[in-house]
Amino acid sequence: MSESSTYAPDPGLRRRDVLRAGGLAGAATLLAPALPSHAAQPTGPAFQHGVASGDPLPNRVILWTRVTPVADATPGSGVGPDVTVRWQVATDADFRDVVVSGAVRTGPARDHTVKIDAGGLAPGRWYFYRFAFGDQHSAIGRTRTAPAFDVQPDRLRFGVVSCSNWQSGHFASYRHLADRGDVDAVLHLGDYLYEYGPGEYGSFRRHDPPHEMITLADYRRRHAQYKTDPQLQALHAACPWIITWDDHETANDAWSGGAQNHTEGEEGRWVERRRQAKRAYAEWMPIRFGPDGRLFRRLRFGTLAELTMLDLRTYRSKQASEIGEADDADRTIVGADQLAFLRDSLRAEDVQWKLIGNPVMFSPLLLPPLPRVVGEPLAELTGLVPEDGVPFNVDQWDGYQHDRRELIRLLANQGVRDTVFLTGDIHTSWAFEVPVDAGLYPFSRTVATEFVVPSVTSDNIDELTGSPPRTVSVSVETAARTLNRHLKWVELDSHGYMVCDVTADRVQVDWYFLADRENAGSAAHHAKSFAVTAGTQRLREVSRPV
Repeated sequence: MSESSTYAPDPGLRRRDVLRAGGLAGAATLLAPALPSHAAQPTGPAFQHGVASGDPLPNRVILWTRVTPVADATPGSGVGPDVTVRWQVATDADFRDVVVSGAVRTGPARDHTVKIDAGGLAPGRWYFYRFAFGDQHSAIGRTRTAPAFDVQPDRLRFGVVSCSNWQSGHFASYRHLADRGDVDAVLHLGDYLYEYGPGEYGSFRRHDPPHEMITLADYRRRHAQYKTDPQLQALHAACPWIITWDDHETANDAWSGGAQNHTEGEEGRWVERRRQAKRAYAEWMPIRFGPDGRLFRRLRFGTLAELTMLDLRTYRSKQASEIGEADDADRTIVGADQLAFLRDSLRAEDVQWKLIGNPVMFSPLLLPPLPRVVGEPLAELTGLVPEDGVPFNVDQWDGYQHDRRELIRLLANQGVRDTVFLTGDIHTSWAFEVPVDAGLYPFSRTVATEFVVPSVTSDNIDELTGSPPRTVSVSVETAARTLNRHLKWVELDSHGYMVCDVTADRVQVDWYFLADRENAGSAAHHAKSFAVTAGTQRLREVSRPV
């Protein structure tokens, strides 16, 4: 596919082709080079945790797998030999046209994970990849490079997911996205896994290790458990993922100096726990870290869109303990360096859509939102009521109103258009317009839009209240929309995923809801669609999905 062609899946490369190729991969005598007599051989299944790719650039992409060279080299064990794993990238599922290949050493020091930053690829096209150890091949994955920076693709299409708790259900949302065959990449917006022990926050499936993860071995074992899920493996193999973390990759309600679910006296120093969690995350995720190991980063998709993935846990101040603290200018959710980085992303003039991979809700969700003309003097007078209004949830941007106002002012004062926040964390579905002054909406102009994805499995309102779906939650939804007029739609009971389709004319987001999170074969149905037309920063409901 040429650089100027549409950034879209090749219709001939569907998931069935990946599965067919997986069958061919087993024929090692046909596909693998002859092995020297002294080559290491696995003593059991070598590739038990699937394959994955991520962070596509125009000429390179991250490739990932994990090898089990001997039976006792289990994840987190710290045992097993150092071994060499081979890898190949090809334009075809039969690997007749291999374009780049190599070999890499791995061992217990990195939990026998393998991560390659495979270069020498052409922009804007699909590739197949696989790994080999001894006489065994991995499953075959399919990945795609980004378009060249100076090309405007006709469209982009992302699957969007968040909050996938093993203990709360099956990952059917992943299967549905894998089966589509038309998704260029998947955005996972955080809570890829959860730290809790068995029976804590869900009991449908039980976590391993059988306690809360705290040590490096714990985090490695938990990552490994999640990557044994066949539906997760299918979606990782179907297309590249672009991932950021939220809190549960370390511990609940994490901030720069601790977490709600961390007790230093019993669980050690927070800085050490987070370091071990990040090390396991780096080993087990198909992600490219930036300078100084930073997780926030940008990915460019030609001139059509730039995606900025945020890290809203590493640098944030502790969550407000008093309502008035939500306005404190000394408190931050992004940190100074990341805020400057995000400002640069929003000011970019050589790309149209500014997409923000945002782990927690950006839009004001306040009780009630105050007009700025009232809120500012009231905040100054009392020091108790935040300028924008009383927040429902101080773990969101509502608890860090100064940072949010800085960004909203930038969008408003510098005429930035076509900014879209794609958000996870809250386990429910929301569609917002982001106004300059929420208290004066709809008379206040809007500067961005926000789409919030429901959880893959994690509990939402009906499960948390023990009430039947579409009963108690309906009144909550009505109240939220009444108090927050910039909120265009909310649904608090369903699990599922979003599809985000980007063209020069508009961004459209389609919500799909599962019938039953505890059924691995659950059906999914289209629930709602909204679009934002270029240049408007306004939402309109759309009757049909893309």
